[in-house]
Formats: sequence, structure tokens, C-alpha cells
Amino acid sequence: MVAKRDYYEILELEKDATEQEIKKSFRKLARKYHPDKNPDNPEAEKKFKEMQEAYAILSNPEERRKYDMFGHNRPDGSPFGPGGFQGVNISFDEIFGGGFDSIFSQFFGSSQKRNTSGSDLLYHHSVPFITAMNGSDEEIEIDVDKKCISCDGNGSSSIDGSRICPSCDGRGQIEKISMIGPFTQRSRQECPSCIGSGRIITNPCVDCNGNGRLNQRVKVKFSIQPGINSGTRLRLKGQGEAPKRNQGRNGDLFVEIDVEQHKWFERDGADLIMALPLSFTDLALGKKITIPHIDGKKLAISIPANSKPGETITISSRGLPVPMNNSVRGSVVIVLKLEMPNKFSNTMRKKLKLISKDLDSELSSIENRLEEESKRRRAN
Repeated sequence: MVAKRDYYEILELEKDATEQEIKKSFRKLARKYHPDKNPDNPEAEKKFKEMQEAYAILSNPEERRKYDMFGHNRPDGSPFGPGGFQGVNISFDEIFGGGFDSIFSQFFGSSQKRNTSGSDLLYHHSVPFITAMNGSDEEIEIDVDKKCISCDGNGSSSIDGSRICPSCDGRGQIEKISMIGPFTQRSRQECPSCIGSGRIITNPCVDCNGNGRLNQRVKVKFSIQPGINSGTRLRLKGQGEAPKRNQGRNGDLFVEIDVEQHKWFERDGADLIMALPLSFTDLALGKKITIPHIDGKKLAISIPANSKPGETITISSRGLPVPMNNSVRGSVVIVLKLEMPNKFSNTMRKKLKLISKDLDSELSSIENRLEEESKRRRAN
């Protein structure tokens, strides 16, 4: 059985620590080891439980006196009963000395923070591949909850068509008390009776039925810059949902861009990569090929004689614009491939047999070719 650590050691205190020093040290360590701040650290959770137990004893003058006299082996047994330490009622208000909302939010994350904005929205938008070259101005239509024009978002059809909410006394929030381990947590939540507005609608707007919002189809315009990548999210501030009954600002609209695939180009950042299928004679004798390109100018490709499948040709500054620096463009990288006919005619077979001996005579033995190929592969 592992011996229990000294309570003073756990809280990093001297034996003669004052009540204020005990509270101050616990406050500092609680901020550091609270499970909410260390969700994937079981060691932190263990230390936090040790700290709770130590503070429960040392912050109680009578329990501290008994601990100073007997340590963990007190004659009347554990102060927490036969079940051991199960938590005691220690309030965060007591520990942090007032200003609970702001302090608790700062150190432990917060359910107290009031939602003061409408919801954000995410919309997926596909664009053709050429948009990554030239950019574009886009317009989409979305269905979104917007402020009701008839009641100006208040939910009431008249100025005097509402009254103070009796559930929250007009504050828009209600207090909820719950336990976090041994601590009492007082949290504030949106009042469900008035939806956080602080007022009950007695004469609801006929258009929005008192909600202050209406689902509307709206047009949204935005620009896409050259060099855009799939997965990029554009943030359009204030284009999301309206808040409930004017309780804050509009949410944001995030437009996630999906760049459609090109017919033959693949993409590596600003570089464009393509596989170019060629015949044996194209590779052996060389060839000049011109193909259309997405920048509007023809792409001229010069295949050197005696080229081999798998070799690459790079054409600089003909790729996509670099995001945030559209004056710079990537490269086009062409990978040479050998394309064989699906079948040969009898005439072609006879011609191939006539030249096969001449072709084979230009090659070294199969062993030498294997060795040379292995050297080239390992060098790369």
C-alpha cells in the first residue's frame, strides 16, 4: 500500500502556514492541475484530488489541529468516514474570494459566459479547377435565420407587447448550482422562459411568432483569390444567424471551398503534375507536343530523343499562382509514360520482328542492364 503524502507537502506549504497562505497556495495549484485544464493527463487529476483532500483538512482549524498532532494515523479514524475522502462542500466563491464569474471563467473555462451572438454557419461550395488559376467572384443563396423586419427582431408586435420575465427577473439568466468533485459550482444559464431576453412576449409578432427571427433565403457575395486550395474556409463576418431577440450580434458564415478536379492535372501546392502517355517512337526519337493550358496560353512540351518512361520534364512558372503572392507561379511537371497499343496488327508484328534484332543489338546483356538499373534506382 502506497503511503499517503503529507498534506503540507501536497499544497507546497510550511507547517506554520497561515489560513491565507493555505488558500492562496490551493488557488495557485488548482489553476494548474484542474482536470478541465488537463483533460488527457491522469497524473494531473490524481494531484488535483490530493489537493482537494489536503485543503479540506488544512482549511478546517479543528481538522488541521488533529492532523498536526497525529498525521494520517489519527486515533478516531479518517475524518471522511469509512468510505474515505468522497468530497466536501468547498465553494469556489470561498476559494477565489468573490468575483466568481470572471475568475472561474478565466481559469476553468466557462458555462457562465452568456451567448451573445447568433450561431455560425458552414456552407460547402464547389468551384471549377480554373478558379484556382484565376480566382473568381461568387454568389450563393442560403437559407438562414435573419432578424424579423416586422418587429425589428424584438418578437413583439407592439412597444408594450412584452413584460419582465418572472423566472429571471429580467436578467435573462438563471443560476444553477451543481457539484464539481467536492466543490459547489454556481453557473448561470440562459433563461428558458424568455430565451435570454429578460422579457416575456405578451403580444407576439404575427410574422415570426415572437421569435424575433425568420428563416429567409438570402444572397451572399464573396471573392475567391487565385491559388485557392480545397478545404480553405472563407469567413464572412455577420452573415450567419441572427441572435435571439436582438441579444447580441449576428453569427458568421464560413464557406468551405471544394476545387473540382481537372481532366489531367493533379495538384501539389502551386505545382501542376500530369502524366503524358507517349509511344515508343515518341520517346526514342523525341517529339514536340502542344496542348491547351488553363492559363489561356498553349503549353509547349519538348520531349528529348532517347527519353525513358518515368523521367520528368519541368516547365517553370506555368503552374498555379502562389496564394498571397499571385505574381509567383508554380511549375508544370510532366511525367513521361510509355503507352502501348492494346493489340498489334499482323503487318505491325512483322515490322516489329524485322527491327527487333537491330534494337536488341544496341543493348547490353540482360545482366548488365539489371545491374545498371539497380545502380540508377539506388542513386535516387
